[in-house]
Amino acid sequence: MLYLIKERHLSEGTFRFYVAALKFLYRTTLKREWMVEKIRHPRAKRKLPIVLDLSEVESLFAVTTNLKHKAILMITYSSGLRASETARLKITDIDSKRMMVRITQGKGGKDRYSILSQRTLEHLRQYWRKYHPNEWLFNGAKENDHLSTNSIQQLFYKAKKQAGITKPASVHMLRHSFATHLIEAGTSLHHVQLLLGHRSPTTTTVYLHVSRLNLAQVISPLDKAVQQVS
Repeated sequence: MLYLIKERHLSEGTFRFYVAALKFLYRTTLKREWMVEKIRHPRAKRKLPIVLDLSEVESLFAVTTNLKHKAILMITYSSGLRASETARLKITDIDSKRMMVRITQGKGGKDRYSILSQRTLEHLRQYWRKYHPNEWLFNGAKENDHLSTNSIQQLFYKAKKQAGITKPASVHMLRHSFATHLIEAGTSLHHVQLLLGHRSPTTTTVYLHVSRLNLAQVISPLDKAVQQVS
């Protein structure tokens, strides 16, 4: 383990995978719990997600003129999807009667439902009339195959650049922004957890740290000083 850190210079995340493998070997395979009970590894660094302002989200849509690309970005944001979940959406997953989107076998092999935006639905109908997809909502380059996650990532980068957004983030930023904007609009943490498909509410609470909901009434002491002087 010292070799992995000092010689290989592995990242903390990769190092934890090695530790987990060692623990599995000794605890489960060899039944020698005492060998690993005192093994310690660095705690994962907790980073806050980067989110977009609503005006920045709108600018992404505004610069995306391709009907298909715009539909991809809109449903990814408005339903809080991972890029892999957007890529694997089928036409039958769009429930316009209940205004829901069904996500099949998301992260952790779980199915869930998320909300369907009325505005997104209207755009999806325009997209369907032009492209007429059969099984997959967004077809890929190969016949009878869905769009790749990498393709979604690349079209997001292109839109972000055209919109003049310099925040360093991937398409996953849309999912973070969806959750943060819901919380700022007063949606309960429990409902946001269900929409995102998080197993633990602890995972969802990170968006409380990003949200401006509890900070909206806080005034910087510098601004207060200016008010007193004036």
